[in-house]
Amino acid sequence: MINVCFAGVTGWTAPPIVAAIDRADDLTLTAGVSRSAAGQSLAEAAGSKSAGRVYGSVAEALAAAPVDVLVDYTSAAAVKDNVWTAVRAGVNVVVGSSGLTADDYAELDRLAREHSVGVIAAGNFSVMATVLRRAAAMAAEHLDHWEIIDYAGVTKPDVPSGTARELAETLATVRTPEPAVPLGELHGPVEARGAEVAGSRIHSVRLPSFVVSTEIVFGGPGERLVMRHDPGTDPSPYVAGTMLAVRHAGEETGVRRGLDSLLFRS
Repeated sequence: MINVCFAGVTGWTAPPIVAAIDRADDLTLTAGVSRSAAGQSLAEAAGSKSAGRVYGSVAEALAAAPVDVLVDYTSAAAVKDNVWTAVRAGVNVVVGSSGLTADDYAELDRLAREHSVGVIAAGNFSVMATVLRRAAAMAAEHLDHWEIIDYAGVTKPDVPSGTARELAETLATVRTPEPAVPLGELHGPVEARGAEVAGSRIHSVRLPSFVVSTEIVFGGPGERLVMRHDPGTDPSPYVAGTMLAVRHAGEETGVRRGLDSLLFRS
C-alpha cells in the first residue's frame, strides 16, 4: 500500500485525484495539506473516504501520518518549500505545481539523490499534453523555426506556465531553433517578442476562459505546422497521469521531468 499526502487538498485540481486515490486498491490518502482547512478531517475538507486529517504545512503532515509519496498541487509560492521538506524527510514526491526553474530542478535532483528518494515533476500531468511534447520533439529534429504560445487564466500569475517551460526545455535537448528575426534587428519593444526559455521564444497570454493551453508553431518556407493542447474547464485530464506518477515515483532516485519517462519507456 502506498501512503499519499496531498498538498493543496482543497484546491481546484484535488477533487478527482482524491476520488481516484480513494477508489484505488493500492493507494491510501493518509494526510492533506491546506492552510485554510487545517485541523479538519479529509472527509470534511475534501470529501475523502480516508480517516486522515488536514494539516497546515507539509512538515506537520509528515510528522503526524505515514507518507510514502507527497503530491503537490499548490502554487509557485509554496511548492519549493513543500517539496524540499518532503525530500529531506525521505519522502518521494510528485510535483504538479509550476514555478520551479531549471536551476531549482538541478538542485532538487542533487538533494533527492542525497536522500535516496524519487521525484516526478511535470508541468502538466495530462497524457495528451505529454503526447504533444513528444510529437513536438520529433518535429524539432527536422524543422528549424518554432515559437511557443502559453495560454492561462487570469488567476495564474507565474509566466510562462510549467507546461510551456517544460516543452521548451524538452526541445532544447533536441536542438535550438534558428531565430526568424534576430532581436538586435527589431524595431520596437523587445518584450513584444516574448521571453526566451531554453532557446525557444514563449509568449504568455493571461485571459479569462483559459485553463492552461499550450501551442507550438513550426514555420517553414510556404508552410506551417501547429500543435496545440486544450484542456477543458475541469481537472479530470490530470488524474491518470498523476496516479501513474504516484505509483512509480519511488522506482528511481533523483528527478524525472514529465510523464515521458513513464509513457514512452524504451
